[in-house]
Amino acid sequence: MTQRRLSPLDKLLARADNALRTLTPGTIQAERTPAHASPAPDAQDAGSLPSDKRRHVLGLMRINHTGEVCAQALYQGQASTASLPHIRHAMEESAREEEDHLAWCEERIQELGGVPSKLNPLFYAMSYAVGATAGLIGDRWSLGFVTETENQVVKHLESHLYQIPESDLRTRAILEQMKTDELKHAVTAKDAGGADLPPPVRHAMTLMSKVMTFTTYRI
Repeated sequence: MTQRRLSPLDKLLARADNALRTLTPGTIQAERTPAHASPAPDAQDAGSLPSDKRRHVLGLMRINHTGEVCAQALYQGQASTASLPHIRHAMEESAREEEDHLAWCEERIQELGGVPSKLNPLFYAMSYAVGATAGLIGDRWSLGFVTETENQVVKHLESHLYQIPESDLRTRAILEQMKTDELKHAVTAKDAGGADLPPPVRHAMTLMSKVMTFTTYRI
């Protein structure tokens, strides 16, 4: 059976749908089987977290959730402008895999008694624009952007794991699985031909990341 080709309007509506699902709490569900819907479904907190520790963990998970919102936007933006079909497919597949992370972070935020950052729509729009621009420049650079982004995310996760109390097994399990997945995405993009980004671009990405983490921890 011949597969229907999507029109530009179809693609636009699909991007809009993804944005709405990403930014609306409760609409993204992990695609793994129920037994593996969380990286460690049986891991429970070893006692209640003190209020100050709970607030700090909540702030860190809000940062991670916004990071996954940005990842969705980046991949969708890159997919919208990628020139090669297999690169476009790879970007869309990575976005689907990142949805698990988005769902896990949102669930943990709710368990800690918080809500996602109010700045998520802003960071989604910014990240989509950056991703689309990277795709327009060329697929090698777009893949290189994925590699650098994922490497920076891994560094953030390592920092957060250092700050999470040892007793908070649930949060630690989520971040450990996210770290494993992000490393895989970075290696996959690099092996697919990702170019090394110039130092000024990497520094700009680091600066933008610092702005995101500072603001979403608090708002």
